[in-house]
Amino acid sequence: MSKKPYEVKDVAGKLAQGFLRNPLTAVLGIFLIAIGWIALETMPREEDPQIAISGGAVIVAMPGATPSEIENVIVKPLEKKLREVQGIEHVYGMAMDNVGIVNVMYYIGENREDSNLKLYDKVMQNMDQMPKGVMQPLIKPFDIDIDVPIITVALYKKEDSKLSTVDLVERVKALQHKINSIENVAKTTLQGAHKEQFNVEVDMGKLSAYHLSMGQIMQAVQSLAVSVPDVKGRASDGQLVIFGISNAIESIDDVNNVIVAQYMGSPIYLRDVASVTQGIDTQNFQEAEILYRENGNIDHALREATPQVTLTIAKLAGTNAVFVAQDVVEMLKGYNKAFEKEGIGYIITRNYGERANEAVNELMHHLVITIIIIAIMLVFALGWRESLIVTFSVPAILAVTLFIAYMTGQTMNRITLFAFLLSLGLLVDAAIIVIENIHRHLHAHDAKDKEMGELLVEATDEVGGPTNIATLAIIMTMVPMAFVGGMMGSFMKPIPYNVPVALFASLVVAYIFTPYLSLKLLKKSEHGDKHGK
Repeated sequence: MSKKPYEVKDVAGKLAQGFLRNPLTAVLGIFLIAIGWIALETMPREEDPQIAISGGAVIVAMPGATPSEIENVIVKPLEKKLREVQGIEHVYGMAMDNVGIVNVMYYIGENREDSNLKLYDKVMQNMDQMPKGVMQPLIKPFDIDIDVPIITVALYKKEDSKLSTVDLVERVKALQHKINSIENVAKTTLQGAHKEQFNVEVDMGKLSAYHLSMGQIMQAVQSLAVSVPDVKGRASDGQLVIFGISNAIESIDDVNNVIVAQYMGSPIYLRDVASVTQGIDTQNFQEAEILYRENGNIDHALREATPQVTLTIAKLAGTNAVFVAQDVVEMLKGYNKAFEKEGIGYIITRNYGERANEAVNELMHHLVITIIIIAIMLVFALGWRESLIVTFSVPAILAVTLFIAYMTGQTMNRITLFAFLLSLGLLVDAAIIVIENIHRHLHAHDAKDKEMGELLVEATDEVGGPTNIATLAIIMTMVPMAFVGGMMGSFMKPIPYNVPVALFASLVVAYIFTPYLSLKLLKKSEHGDKHGK
């Protein structure tokens, strides 16, 4: 009497049965590894997840108003109105002489463009409630997610350089303009830069002697610096008459000869009450200096702190920090000869792209070590063939997880890597459970009475139910993390996104490839012949 064939009950058995002898199963395995490798190589890499934190500032000027007046008639009413806008988390204002500023911070995750539009609409809707004398409000959105630089470059003059500080800044600005054209560069800024200007140092004693004020000095210089002649009319022959002058200030003498006021019928020149020099903007106190060690020793050219200009480069959200940083470094190398000729040196003081790349490569190195350790452990527990089958499941599962993360627009960062490391110990559970049950069936006393394919499907189907429930329970513990709000929620989102995907992929890989590889590599035990009677 023939034995009734095993009836498949669980999805695990159905997957095993469908792919056990399918010629496309091997192709599917190769395809999964391939797409995982492509995702690993092309997935944007960055050191930290780029969290979109945005807000805006409403700047309202009221000339002649005191801070107390600004607070009562501008800041407080504006704060009250802005709190009506949905999506704004924090509102805080500042009152100063002549101007009030109200800053708003949107909830993390809010659409920046929509929130900026709501802010603008709310201010414009309440323009009729602004007091008299108030100037048109300035609404300035800000976006923090592109303000964190991925690479910073310190540029300085070498000892033999003949460049002035202004010349150095001009060279750096030219470099900044070129870097702005690099693909995926979002924002570049200069720190410690100075511009050329005429510096007027007023002698307060002489100013008092002539009964003058600083306001008169400012008005005299300012009127000359921004003076633009008007069209005076038409000549008798119908030609248009235009009075033109060259740049109003071209030398120190031009500034010295500015007439500040009249004193007892004689003009008072700026040179009478102040000294004028040509230099840099000394009122800008944002200096930057550099002192670094090379191979443990302070470089001879930089034994003392050297003034420098720092160029910072930020990338667009969601782009690869590694590629952007590499493009910037390559452009800098192209300037090496020009910098050497002019006596300009530079040091890359921060390179997040390089650090992100090293972190990913280190993870892959540790993953390989972990897979080898798992394989060795399984050799002693089950056998080398069983170990080989389980070992294949780890890269296949990670490949699926990486590809889905890439397709959903995620980046490879330290939190994504942590999610993979967190799930690594759970990935082989399903494969080990299936291979262990297959091993037990192959060594059972009735194994010789069953066809190999039927035995593999039965062994996989038996453990499908409890394995599914156990994996689902772990997935459910991760899902609530996806609903955590605020900064922490945005920072930790890769964990609830990637760990459940990896666990679900581990089930599918275990049910499809474990029976398939067992059919190719394993054999039924011969001891069944001895105990069959």
